[in-house]
Amino acid sequence: MKIIFSIFLTCFTFLVFSQKKTTYEYAIKGVDTLKLDVYSPENIQHTDKKLPVLLWMHGGGFSGGSRDSKYHVKLGKYAAQNGFIGISISYRLLRRGTNTGFGCNCLKEEKLETLKQAVLDYLDAAAFVVNNAEKINADPNYIIAAGSSAGAEAISNAVFMRNYFVSDLKPYKAVKFAGLFSCAGAIINTEYINKENAIPSVFYHGTDDKLVPFGTAPHHYCNSEKPGYLIMEGAKAIVKKLELYEAPYYFNIVKGGGHEVAGIPFSDLKDIFDFFNKTVAQKQIIQTKI
Repeated sequence: MKIIFSIFLTCFTFLVFSQKKTTYEYAIKGVDTLKLDVYSPENIQHTDKKLPVLLWMHGGGFSGGSRDSKYHVKLGKYAAQNGFIGISISYRLLRRGTNTGFGCNCLKEEKLETLKQAVLDYLDAAAFVVNNAEKINADPNYIIAAGSSAGAEAISNAVFMRNYFVSDLKPYKAVKFAGLFSCAGAIINTEYINKENAIPSVFYHGTDDKLVPFGTAPHHYCNSEKPGYLIMEGAKAIVKKLELYEAPYYFNIVKGGGHEVAGIPFSDLKDIFDFFNKTVAQKQIIQTKI
């Protein structure tokens, strides 16, 4: 009897925790063919249930990083093991090969244009998910915008500042984000946060981040004489605005932490997924600062 139970448990575990990866092209822009990797439970095709989506955008200063690094693969698999469709996307790395990168010597106008194009790439990926929801068993009404560092900047601006960066909103009319998960991200102006886009949000940010400001400060802490001087507003400023609208949030403040806080907090993912299930699916109002 113990042997039979052991065999059953092994088979059950395999069915629940095994997952598959499928890669799709979601856009072609100039010389860039943009792809996304979809991680889903292996037996997803045998159910009509539509699963929530974690739509991840990697970091790398808009000049490096990849959608299929080992950490992003691990994140995608974790999502698929825990009731989500995990998706990791590529996007145009417009600062790759430039002399100024995305730092203080990068013109403010070039920074804003880079952010704009990253926002458009992310929205195009989200539109692909919505338009192909049946194919990938995704719930188009339950997409969590997620990313780290440069990716967190792009997804946060896509959520809160779509109207600022996008002139033609028609292609993205059906794209509605249910939640946000930002690891060391920031936006241009919290005045663009309103009751409609104040969605349940998770933030991880270090108080001593020298690249992406924790509060309101110059990006990369450039002085005002530098070409790349650009004020941005990080997690502290965003959460303050969310509190105004009584929106749910989970804010992990790493005191003394630097930009390393942009790393994926794997040990906390269970709590993060539980937060979204409670606030998005169950409509609970939870506001937590750690």
